[in-house]
Amino acid sequence: MKVLLFGATGMIGQGVLRECLLDQRVSEVLVIGRSPSGQAHPKLRELLHADFFDYSAIEGELTGLDACCFCLGVTSAGLSEAAYQRMTYDLTLAAAQTLVRLNPAMTFCYISGAGADSSEQGRVMWARVKGRIENALLQLPFKGVYLFRPGAIRPLHGITSRTTLYRLLYVLLGPFWPLLKALSPDSFTTTEQLGRAMLQAALAGAPKAILETPDINKL
Repeated sequence: MKVLLFGATGMIGQGVLRECLLDQRVSEVLVIGRSPSGQAHPKLRELLHADFFDYSAIEGELTGLDACCFCLGVTSAGLSEAAYQRMTYDLTLAAAQTLVRLNPAMTFCYISGAGADSSEQGRVMWARVKGRIENALLQLPFKGVYLFRPGAIRPLHGITSRTTLYRLLYVLLGPFWPLLKALSPDSFTTTEQLGRAMLQAALAGAPKAILETPDINKL
């Protein structure tokens, strides 16, 4: 199976990439990014691409793919709804619409977020936009679309967040993870569990399209 991965340098993307490289069902991982992932592996192929709103120049590289794990995302902090929609909805759909045209038998897995608003009418801006993205992806004629809504994620295996504040938060919370997980097991997952769940859905499907943290941990 050939897997396409967006966002391989982010915390979640690092976890997905690790599981793809370890899984014998995956024959090749194509990573698209603006900068190299910094990893080397016989199954890994990287394609540097600057414009994530236009893939016309590299369409020849985007065929024959079985699955896509889309882990790109930005924080909504300090952004207007229009700006956040541009950097999330428009960016995601630019890739998805290109891929479904080139690979109609592909399975598409998308990292959304806990609290995404499927009604698109709620008071929380980022949740409305995430719900809008989810609804648009579900309308595309992929073989399958799976939407992941993780809550708190614990990074494992040396994986770190690119966001300084998050890195500090993970360090501070590190000693308390076992207690937090025991108090609220359905609120926490890890980069390993999330990576495995995304890969499992991408390669073999999942019981439902929208996967919350408990579903992720069971998959």
